[in-house]
Amino acid sequence: MSQINLSEINLEQVIQEIGDFVVNTCIQRNSTGCVLGLSGGVDSTTTAAIIKRAFDAYNTIHKTSLELVGYILPSKINDDKDTQDGIKVAEKLGIRYEVHSLEPLVEAHITTNPEVFKNKYDRGNMISRIRANVLSTKAATENKILSGTGNRDEDFGIGYYTLFGDGAVHISPIGNLSKRHVKSLASYFGFEEIAQREPTAGLEPNQTDFGDLGYSYDFVELVLEGISQGYSRDSLLTNNQVTDLAKKDSQRYFNLFHREKFSSIESMVDDILRRHNVALAKSQIIHPPIAQITINYRRSQNE
Repeated sequence: MSQINLSEINLEQVIQEIGDFVVNTCIQRNSTGCVLGLSGGVDSTTTAAIIKRAFDAYNTIHKTSLELVGYILPSKINDDKDTQDGIKVAEKLGIRYEVHSLEPLVEAHITTNPEVFKNKYDRGNMISRIRANVLSTKAATENKILSGTGNRDEDFGIGYYTLFGDGAVHISPIGNLSKRHVKSLASYFGFEEIAQREPTAGLEPNQTDFGDLGYSYDFVELVLEGISQGYSRDSLLTNNQVTDLAKKDSQRYFNLFHREKFSSIESMVDDILRRHNVALAKSQIIHPPIAQITINYRRSQNE
């Protein structure tokens, strides 16, 4: 049976390609650098590390002062550890950062949007949009570019972000990197602990991406790579890579939550395909420029 091939990257090459993309965008727009939201998670940490390295190199050669600024913007539903991790990342990278609680801004919306306080999903998305407003305003007042931190699997694979929230950015540096590659880069930069953290959007109490989705980003990558390589839905359902990982994710979900998220592998694959259509629709509304990177595919030895 044919195998779905997963991509490989040269870490240093990709770091250089993304860094050049960000620097060139800043120069073209005559900006003073970049702003991004630091959550303490793997995506924002990796994005910050790549941009900081690129700015340092460019500033040394050209005697300029492109600057990266990290804004840590928690609300009361965020774990204090996330804030502390964000601070540790900023201090390790040597970037200017500020911490501002969003809670006063969130609570102020009870006068205009009382309905969202009845539903944690709506409230979470509102928080994301408030955070985006703060970040984009900071970028505007500092003449900087607002950098996104979304990866390929989440943003462009299944659309797992808030429209006009964390998706409302000027550029998407890691938008062509799978979650798997983002983790590899985080470890490469010395953030191994963050690379192993359970992904969370931080918009609902005790929320995790795995709990929301019911499957891992490795499964998302595998299914969407299969589609891009010409596999039909039906052929995916009989592919050993897909079925093995689906069973593994299903068992992990049951062990964590003591219930089933999906009734079958078919429903898991269909959920990804449904979400992918949503992602495509979202991208037609907001589609920030994405850094083009070199990706290679090595054919499986099992073929």
